[in-house]
Amino acid sequence: MTSEFIVPGILTDIQGYFHIGNSDGGLLQTAFVLSYMIFAPLFGYLGDRYSRRWIMAAGVFLWSLTTLCGSFMTQFWWFVFFRALVGIGEASYSTIAPTIISDLFVGDVRSKMLALFYFAIPVGSGLGYIVGSETVKAMDHKWQWALRVTPALGLIAVVLIIIALEEPERGQSEGSGHMEPTPWTEDIKDIVQNRSFMFSTAGFTCVAFVAGALAWWGPTFIEMGIMLQAGGQTVDSDSTSFIFGAITMVAGIAGLSLGAMLSQWLKPTYRRCDPIICGCGLIFSAPFLLATTYACTRDTLLCYVLLFIGQVLLNLNWAIVSDILLYVVLPTRRSTAEGFQLLVSHALGDAGSPYLIGVLSEAFIIGMKDNNESPDVNKFKSLQYALFSTCFVEVIGGLFFLITAFYIVKDKHKVEEAVHGTTHHEQIVQEEQVPMGNDVK
Repeated sequence: MTSEFIVPGILTDIQGYFHIGNSDGGLLQTAFVLSYMIFAPLFGYLGDRYSRRWIMAAGVFLWSLTTLCGSFMTQFWWFVFFRALVGIGEASYSTIAPTIISDLFVGDVRSKMLALFYFAIPVGSGLGYIVGSETVKAMDHKWQWALRVTPALGLIAVVLIIIALEEPERGQSEGSGHMEPTPWTEDIKDIVQNRSFMFSTAGFTCVAFVAGALAWWGPTFIEMGIMLQAGGQTVDSDSTSFIFGAITMVAGIAGLSLGAMLSQWLKPTYRRCDPIICGCGLIFSAPFLLATTYACTRDTLLCYVLLFIGQVLLNLNWAIVSDILLYVVLPTRRSTAEGFQLLVSHALGDAGSPYLIGVLSEAFIIGMKDNNESPDVNKFKSLQYALFSTCFVEVIGGLFFLITAFYIVKDKHKVEEAVHGTTHHEQIVQEEQVPMGNDVK
């Protein structure tokens, strides 16, 4: 995940080098995510049928190679092309790795392992900002060197995957090794009809939209806001990226840990708790992120505190959403489901959010030409107004997760029945008759 977030940390340097505005700056992330989402279903199909270890190794190698090649591009559209190729490599790993974890562990242990795996999101993104900004500073503001650090780590990962990873049988941890892959059209039909999966995917799409916009424009926006404070004109953009990255990392770890702990604490007595935690986290995150957009021009410390709380609440769901997918989808269809979820969430979420925010901000600037504000103030306010959209998306995503809670128990029982060959119909009926607030195992 580090390579994906290095670019936002050095975005102003890249924009200056290629002489591009906010819309083209957002296009860099959109190109990455578009290829990521397009190839995720393909890797999902392959992951349910062929060696997952070799697919991941090839994908990580491609990710490393294209990241390195992109650093040597001197024309903007070639740079966009290689950013898109990076997305293909990352799609392989993100689609398949969670399904391997699900085949190695089950129950609470699997939830803990998923939380540990998804630490890569906040830690990787935070390190991306930090590594990018610090490398640029050390290399006399040559941003290309920031993209030449992570490929070596990628090659180490390839070696470890080939040498150390022993691929488990699909469904091994649940005793479902007897299950055989079914036709892909049947897999898709079953997944689309799975209401828990579809509504949680819709909620996760909103998470991806907010996370993509915040990750891409967050450092730039906060830097612009601080510069509008009294005496803030000398703000160091590298320091801003470093602080933003540190906050993202710590808030992500705290959010993931808190979400996993709440899930394990509540699930024994309240089996619908997972989507409730995700939904409440998103809804409560919105006012804190909204307040952050106002605080950055007034009080830097308050801005960072509000940002931290907002990101903690936003990050409650990462491991939980993946756990929901794994226990409401059959083992032989999980890679396909992962690919489908990545396709939908990135197509409607963070594929377009950086570009959309950039386009909206430039549209708002046009509408501000006749006011009496300075160009810097107009540029800040236009991006601020564009970022307001993320707060509305958070509330909508929270509602999708709350709807998921109505179906989660029944869909989980369907998978248990298919895997173990036992009948749970009476138990399903009984639990559906219990009000959501009194859902006891």
